[in-house]
Amino acid sequence: MKLRVLFLLTLFPLCAVSAPLPISDQGPALRIQGSNTIGAALGPALVKGLMEHQGLQGVHSEPAEGANEQRVVGQTRQGKRVTIEVAAHGSSTGFAALKKAHADLAASSRPIKDSELVDLEPLGDLKSPGAEHVIAIDGLAIILNPRNPLHTLNTEQLAQIFNGEVSTWEALGGIGGAIHLYARDDQSGTYDTFKELVLNRRAKPLAASAKRFESSEALSDAVSQDPQGIGFIGLPYVRQAKAVAIVDGDSQPMLPLTSLIATEDYPLSRRLFFYLPPSTRNPWAKALVDFTQSNKGQAIVAANGFIAQQVQAIAVEPRDSMPEEYQAIARDAQRLTVNFRFEEGSASLDNKARQDLQRVVAYLQNHAKLDKQVTLVGFGDAKNDPQRAALLSKLRAMAVRRELVKSGVVLRDIRGFGAQMPVAANTADEGRIKNRRVEVWVY
Repeated sequence: MKLRVLFLLTLFPLCAVSAPLPISDQGPALRIQGSNTIGAALGPALVKGLMEHQGLQGVHSEPAEGANEQRVVGQTRQGKRVTIEVAAHGSSTGFAALKKAHADLAASSRPIKDSELVDLEPLGDLKSPGAEHVIAIDGLAIILNPRNPLHTLNTEQLAQIFNGEVSTWEALGGIGGAIHLYARDDQSGTYDTFKELVLNRRAKPLAASAKRFESSEALSDAVSQDPQGIGFIGLPYVRQAKAVAIVDGDSQPMLPLTSLIATEDYPLSRRLFFYLPPSTRNPWAKALVDFTQSNKGQAIVAANGFIAQQVQAIAVEPRDSMPEEYQAIARDAQRLTVNFRFEEGSASLDNKARQDLQRVVAYLQNHAKLDKQVTLVGFGDAKNDPQRAALLSKLRAMAVRRELVKSGVVLRDIRGFGAQMPVAANTADEGRIKNRRVEVWVY
């Protein structure tokens, strides 16, 4: 029995935190800094969940000294006050705060940059599995005024629009005259993500005419009130605006739908992170990371409008544009809402994929699908030799199979479709990484 318990704890370190955490006599129990996308609502909600799980009473938020800063406060049964501080000024400020020892945990709506990784090396390897934690999936929605008749834009058009090269709606086949640009501020991970996925890929800077916002809500409301407006925003902040479908390269037009964002197929999908420095000794920081990955934590993620990482099976409608063999799979099986992806330039699964392995195994166990009920489908980026692309896509699926076999999963089949059905353009590293993926189908 002890061995089995140890196995389950190893396989599912996502169980909710239960051991009482120490209460500091001085200062906050935990300091979180970084992304506004996380810190505005999701971060405080996760903190409240952890504090309530710890048995604290009267848990509530209070404004802190600065804008976009708050304290989450609770009391022990003995009446002792416990405070956690959340400052939301942009992803880059979280890493800066870690360096200055002004924060215990960084919240980021983009991966840590190489320069930040080197800068924070004294704190340990922040790209290690114990440091980099994907807490949710978000989609950058491109929003218009609800009265704007356009429904689809491609990433090339987006770059031209936000660079100012395309300055009227008529140039896009629409109506309305001059285009008014709305963008997040320079400290924002949302802006960093848009820059990486859209502007930098085409070496275009953001037009100086863009109105900049620190608040996601304020930006969205401004676009929804401006018939000539266009902006980019995190998925929970679409509010009264209209989201358009996005095309990247040869991909199909995709709206920011839950299923497409969960698999990260949507061209402007992104991961939200907590970064926990290996040197951090604050038990509240580790407890919050563990709580966030638990079922309770992921339920809070979903309740706040982001995409939880809980695995579900979805039906996929076969389309003529799909390979016939893929259509056959879609007719007979359901696709799980997870894609396995790989570290850049490597056949090794990335940190999210390692977490997702546990979730997929748990799903297969709970639904009695461990024995020949699973087909893995691999894809890759375009190569000069299509046969090489097909082989590499199958090898990636085999890499996932090796990991699943360790947990007792017997596969039904493995397929490789090479560079077919791209979900992103192959003209940049980000797109090639998204196309190098393995889907999981269950019968």
